[in-house]
Amino acid sequence: MSRLNELRMIARVAQMYHIEGLRQAEIASHLRISQATVSRMLKRAQEEEIVRTTVVAPSGTYAELEAELRTRFGISEAVVVECQEDREGAIMARIGEAAAHFVEATLQPDEIIGVSSWSETILRMVENIHPMKSGKAKYVVQTLGGMGDPRVQTHANQLTTRLAKLTGAEPHLLSAPGVAQSREAKLVLLSDSFVRETMNLFGKITLSIVGIGAMEPSSMLARSGNVFSSRELAEIAEAGGVGDISLRFFDEQGGLVKTPLDERVIGMSFEELSKVDRVIALAGGRSKTAAIRGALRTGVIDILITDRFTAGRLVGSSGAREAAG
Repeated sequence: MSRLNELRMIARVAQMYHIEGLRQAEIASHLRISQATVSRMLKRAQEEEIVRTTVVAPSGTYAELEAELRTRFGISEAVVVECQEDREGAIMARIGEAAAHFVEATLQPDEIIGVSSWSETILRMVENIHPMKSGKAKYVVQTLGGMGDPRVQTHANQLTTRLAKLTGAEPHLLSAPGVAQSREAKLVLLSDSFVRETMNLFGKITLSIVGIGAMEPSSMLARSGNVFSSRELAEIAEAGGVGDISLRFFDEQGGLVKTPLDERVIGMSFEELSKVDRVIALAGGRSKTAAIRGALRTGVIDILITDRFTAGRLVGSSGAREAAG
């Protein structure tokens, strides 16, 4: 899959240059890569016969679906990955691989990375990232409270610390639960100097990597204990909620769903997320389609990495035909 991920980015660079008419410097700025890399990719595009008289998307990539997602939801980039099965486990694995390649290729020097540590898809991404020979990132910041059931908390902490090690960064863990027992308990936890130190970095994050959750929490999040009760989730659903990003809920039109429960979450707010230069969302699967559609309408997501089945559902019948093809 690594060659396919490389060819996908080469094809996207060629499309921007030959069809969209962007200069190499503009492409470099948009994708956060050097102009020399853009030049090399354009040369490779010819060598791989991706560029002839038109841009030919490599087999297993979905340029039309990606273009429709960009247009329909106003995001800067979309990556649609090949997947043989419309099944959660297979989808997470393919998205993780593609996300790892995208982050490796576009990470900037001294980047401050925010990461939600209870996402299984982000965990798959970290498992696929190669160690960077010269460290690029400055910090990796945990953006949702990472304390919970010890059996699952290990994965959350490893996700943050492993990503930091791979990118040559310093990890900043959020040593508090994602959901406090009460608003008062949250205020007590926020008084901890280590918690405040990490949360003070939220405003400096330049790249945030998030998952998108449906109303039914993922198995990893559910096992962690950082979830609301069934009754509380029902209240959010009654208020119009269809999904969440780091336990911040939104409706199908992308409007934020604010309830008293929001005051118990220890993590990055939507307001803080909206100020981040680049927000990459990793998500796919039939059960998450409505949540992904709502998340894209919030306006906080810049880049979506998803699978071909989900992309087809997001853009409707025309996209579904390409995904099936």
